Amino acid sequence: MRAGDALPPLEIGITRTLVVAGAIASRDYQDVHHDTEAARQKGSPDIFMNILTTNGLVGRYITDHFGPGAVLRGVAIRLGAPNHPGDTMVLTGVVEDVRDDTATVRIVGANSLGKHVTGTVTVTMRNQGGRS
Repeated sequence: MRAGDALPPLEIGITRTLVVAGAIASRDYQDVHHDTEAARQKGSPDIFMNILTTNGLVGRYITDHFGPGAVLRGVAIRLGAPNHPGDTMVLTGVVEDVRDDTATVRIVGANSLGKHVTGTVTVTMRNQGGRS
């Protein structure tokens, strides 16, 4: 792993089930994440994904790439365009910095409306002994 290395893109289909299940799993019972009519009354065309689900998907993207020895040390993300059911989010990443066994990866998750999530993830690779 070197600075400038690009991670392969990951396409994630945004389904109604993913949006609702992510909200429930993270105990986010805001109606805009499960009730289409309530979301519309609040100005959204449909329900939309919560930040905790996005955070989990970003973490999955990094750990899937770096493997079972990866330990997330920091995730700093910012939301932009909402993820609505029926859309696709494509996660991409570029390694910005590598120091010893720790890398900082800049990530972007884009959908048809624009950038859903941007930010950085700091990941450490566990050493051979299983300790970090």
